[in-house]
Amino acid sequence: MVYKTQGTCSQAIQLELDGDVIKSVEFVGGCSGNTQGVASLVQGMKAEEAIARLEGIRCGFKPTSCPDQLAKALKLALAE
Repeated sequence: MVYKTQGTCSQAIQLELDGDVIKSVEFVGGCSGNTQGVASLVQGMKAEEAIARLEGIRCGFKPTSCPDQLAKALKLALAE
């Protein structure tokens, strides 16, 4: 699935689940090192655990962040 992010430097998140386990994550745009790190850390993790860890993280004064947007994308993917 491709999730269009809102309020972040990244434009989208490409995400693949295997059941409820995160198979792959790729951010389009954003801070390359940080987004690659987040994507690598959540690979193989249950989506619910990643959501619990990432949801609500803010980037500076922004109300969201790339990790928070990933949590939103995962929620949407689980609902499908």
